Amino acid sequence: MNTKLTLTIEQSIIEKAKQYAKGKGRSLSDIVENYLKVITKENDKRKAEIAPIASSLRGSFKAPLSFDYKKELIKKLSEKYL
Repeated sequence: MNTKLTLTIEQSIIEKAKQYAKGKGRSLSDIVENYLKVITKENDKRKAEIAPIASSLRGSFKAPLSFDYKKELIKKLSEKYL
């Protein structure tokens, strides 16, 4: 369930954040939500620790549903080594 949240943020920051979101093809709400998910997620002891830069990028890329990363990986590795 989505709930509306009101934040008080400097106007210049809001403008830059909106430009950033537009450049990424995402909504500002989506970026904020994903950031809050990352910082509030409890550490899972069973998983290896993720570098802070990798954590900050989580959720920033959305591939099309038809994207097959294994196929693309094989293609790129074949180009590189064959």
